[in-house]
Amino acid sequence: MVKKMILVGTVVVALLALQCSGEPTDPDNKETRELTNAEKVLVQSGNSFGLKLFQEIVNQEADSNIFISPLSVAMALGMTYNGARNETQQAMQEVLELKGMTLPDVNESYRTLIDLLLNLDPKVKFQIANSIWYRDGLPVYPDFIDLNRTYFDAEVTSLDFNDPAAVVTINNWVDEKTNGKIDKIIDKIGPQMVMYLINAIYFKGDWTAKFDTANTRLDLFILSDGSPTNCQMMFQHGDFFYFRGDGFAALDLPYGDGKYSMTIFLPDSVSGVDALIAQFSEVNWEVWFSSFQETELDVFLPKFELEYELKLNDVLSALGMGIAFDEYAADFSGIAPLTCGNLYISEVKHKTYVKVDEDGTEAAAVTSVGIAITGVLPQPQFRADHPFTFVIRENHSGTILFIGKIVEPVWEG
Repeated sequence: MVKKMILVGTVVVALLALQCSGEPTDPDNKETRELTNAEKVLVQSGNSFGLKLFQEIVNQEADSNIFISPLSVAMALGMTYNGARNETQQAMQEVLELKGMTLPDVNESYRTLIDLLLNLDPKVKFQIANSIWYRDGLPVYPDFIDLNRTYFDAEVTSLDFNDPAAVVTINNWVDEKTNGKIDKIIDKIGPQMVMYLINAIYFKGDWTAKFDTANTRLDLFILSDGSPTNCQMMFQHGDFFYFRGDGFAALDLPYGDGKYSMTIFLPDSVSGVDALIAQFSEVNWEVWFSSFQETELDVFLPKFELEYELKLNDVLSALGMGIAFDEYAADFSGIAPLTCGNLYISEVKHKTYVKVDEDGTEAAAVTSVGIAITGVLPQPQFRADHPFTFVIRENHSGTILFIGKIVEPVWEG
């Protein structure tokens, strides 16, 4: 069976541009404002979460192409985090690397970080959208809705989940927010599902120095088992930020004005990519990104286009968030008051798309957190268990035939 390469270069593109103070692509940038301490903590937390999330997926998805957006997953779970309580909140806090941050700190940092990312580079198109969709009749706390509207710009909508049109409505939103690159995230809505918290991200950036299509050639790409396969290899010569690490080389390719970039880590061995990924950590990240030097070199990069989809339940459980998926142990009592049943995360679905060619990169991601209930959501009731009035009428003409009031029902039958 032919093994596939694992993509490592664009895992945390958006966060890398902010987290690394020694930004190799734009070291003299004076226009972008300084991050607040809370924002720095949030970005570092997001990077730490993203790296360990990626590593766990690599462990579970051997010999596969992988492309994820840690920012998308973190934001969807960040909205959900506003409704978590007690042990469930603690587990999510640890997995999302939010320890030491209060809930207001987390929300406020997401608010300002979203604003910063959306206005970082006028030459790069970067969009973030959040939404919450819940079943008609779910008594969602107004505070939960207000927090996610205020800090995540979440669009909140009540839908009849029993109507097949609800799936179409949600997927149309996903399609629109990803510029048509991801057309759906939900296949059907089960009877136990009561809420979806969804994040969508879209990125389109042209290389600062584009590859000339005339230099693209049919070439060989060596798979991890040593066998060759054909690829379309792009080429350009120029000055790039680059460094040699222990057993690998790293290259930084900027987009637009240089505030976003793709950073590629290439192991010396054709079978060494998993071992290199295992070294990903905040400590190594800081050392590596402070080691880039402007270097004149030839760059060969294959064109590729990839669609990726993964249910993250097992991955997040392995990282320590299993309680959130437990039907009876999960505590999301901050979402809605319930007299019967219990809320829990039924599924976390992640879909991505990426295309890399001579012009640049187009990428999109969607993360959906599906909230379910163990029991049946109470349906609207009409209980005539107190005094009432009634009429008997002829429906065609509307004529009232009888009218009455019952203050105490009497039955002598």
